[in-house]
Amino acid sequence: MSEPKIYTPPFGVAEICEILPHRWPFMLVDRIVEVGEKSIVGIKAVTNTEWFFPGHFPGNPVMPGVLQLEAMAQTGAVRTLMKPESRGMIAVLAGVDDARFRRMVRPGDLLRIEIEEISIRRTIGKVRGRCLVDGQLTSEATITYMVVSPDKQNG
Repeated sequence: MSEPKIYTPPFGVAEICEILPHRWPFMLVDRIVEVGEKSIVGIKAVTNTEWFFPGHFPGNPVMPGVLQLEAMAQTGAVRTLMKPESRGMIAVLAGVDDARFRRMVRPGDLLRIEIEEISIRRTIGKVRGRCLVDGQLTSEATITYMVVSPDKQNG
């Protein structure tokens, strides 16, 4: 049996796809630039070709806040699922608290996604997430997730 792959930042979509089950159009993190003992930083390049812009809002494109939350959740999931003991598992969203939206995210923005671990107990974790553009806070939230086997996610 081979040793589990060690992921060293920076790494991009190919490595993220080895860790997360998400794929286009719902992959919302393009790059991992930092991984700390209790933190991770991801990047999402927000382009004018994003699937959600034609409907949100025509002529005034804005990245939906709920997708910023999803980007935070996916970035946090990368940190959890890249650990050897979590390989092959998935992280499912269990709750969002204290979500706040501070600034609009538009095409051309580089979204920096910062995640800090608050707690982990067995299969339940809680993180604090922040999204920034040019150093300005766009959104923040506390996210709770559960790590499950892919065949157990519905029960």
